[in-house]
Amino acid sequence: MTHPISETSLFRNPGGILEDIAKNKLVEVRDARHSVPVSRLEETEMFSRPCYSLRDFMLAADRTGIIAEFKRASPSKGTINSTADVSVVTSSYAAAGASALSVLTDRKFFGGSVADLVEARASNTIPVLRKEFILDEYQIIEAKAIGADIILLIASILRPVAVARFARLAKSIGLNVLLEVHNLAELEESICADVDAVGVNNRNLSDFSVSVQHSFDLVSKIPSEFLKVSESGISNPGIILELKRAGYDGFLIGENFMKQDEPGAAMKAFCMELEKLQGEGY
Repeated sequence: MTHPISETSLFRNPGGILEDIAKNKLVEVRDARHSVPVSRLEETEMFSRPCYSLRDFMLAADRTGIIAEFKRASPSKGTINSTADVSVVTSSYAAAGASALSVLTDRKFFGGSVADLVEARASNTIPVLRKEFILDEYQIIEAKAIGADIILLIASILRPVAVARFARLAKSIGLNVLLEVHNLAELEESICADVDAVGVNNRNLSDFSVSVQHSFDLVSKIPSEFLKVSESGISNPGIILELKRAGYDGFLIGENFMKQDEPGAAMKAFCMELEKLQGEGY
């Protein structure tokens, strides 16, 4: 059974667009609770489905480590790709060697939907991340019920007590947990035993500037027992090889693929170039 959370005890005050997203998300969660109670979510077929292991797929020799994202829009870029078919794109990502899929479910700010994730789950047999702003236990239960294998916990929104509480709930129902951080303070405050992977977001959510250097600066600070993921701003296969050498296991890429007419084909070409560079000893 879940309970409404207290903003003052569990949330940070991030300001800017994150504040706007969080306020809207609380309203959405309140409405969703009334529309579909937790008891109904727990009765769904997907809720009892064993989740795929993010670690197994991310470290698999026949996979790339890439978490390929399906994203229709974003606050910083506006519409990115409004016509892409989620089943076609995500299936193409998986065929190209994606270790996992990331699907946005926020409608107002990112043009996503729960239906997108449901369709991606039905079309694929690799882990699916629910890319969402988790502010309430209800969303975690819902993530499992709609077929997600991984949830995202964002340290710039959630206080450490919330990260620990939400991660514990997620693990108790079989979900993988990706903790997203932007700096060393967030990492040191928020990391906990129930997290599976730590993602370093290279995008500054205050001004949307991007620097992969954030990943290089933080990699040595992430304890070795956690998977290490670099997020955002990766547009060159050579950067992946540099990040791998630095110690990263995973690489979340979205806009670089989604801005193309055929995102799946774009990822395939990217991975072919990656393989070529590896063969050349780059």
